[in-house]
Amino acid sequence: MLVLAVDTATPAVTAGVVRLDGGVPRALASRVTVNARAHAEVLTPHIMECLGEAGVEPADLDAVVVGIGPGPYTGLRVGMATAAAFGDALGRPVYGVCSLDAIAVDAADERDLLVVTDARRREVYWARYSGGVRATGPGVDKPADLEPQPSVVVAGSEAHAALFDLPVVGAPSPSPAGLVAVAASDILAGADPEPLVPLYLRRPDAVAIADRKK
Repeated sequence: MLVLAVDTATPAVTAGVVRLDGGVPRALASRVTVNARAHAEVLTPHIMECLGEAGVEPADLDAVVVGIGPGPYTGLRVGMATAAAFGDALGRPVYGVCSLDAIAVDAADERDLLVVTDARRREVYWARYSGGVRATGPGVDKPADLEPQPSVVVAGSEAHAALFDLPVVGAPSPSPAGLVAVAASDILAGADPEPLVPLYLRRPDAVAIADRKK
């Protein structure tokens, strides 16, 4: 099976074409540009470049997988809208997956794992994993308010992972193969995807004046 994977939940704009055989995803082509302001400009070109490199026509795709966050509104909207448009045009199912779950897959570490990404405003999006399965989260907090334990390793954004006194493992952003791995069982089973619902998790940007003075 051939799967298009995209993610715009982090500053990395990610796209890839992944072959899913026997439940093991293998990236045939991938593109990553780290630029939080370039999601809308580079995502579709990335997709077309990956299709060309993999020698795949859009009609050859069997499914689409997209990271649904947590992430900022603008970035998530670009990735999810693009994935939905491809799925609708091709008549293919679109599976939404937690972007932090994909990073955990890429970390390939069965120990208690903390995954963190940049939530801006000096906060991080986070989730905890044990035995490769998400145990708690996703959530958003200031790093100082997020207790590292019981995690023994951390993955995700390098700058934010470094704020925790734990060994760093895995990738700073979701890979195409990691995204597809999260949805692999549903794709192979031909399950109907859930509606795409973004994981924003953010507190309102507007703050009451009285609250600002506290």
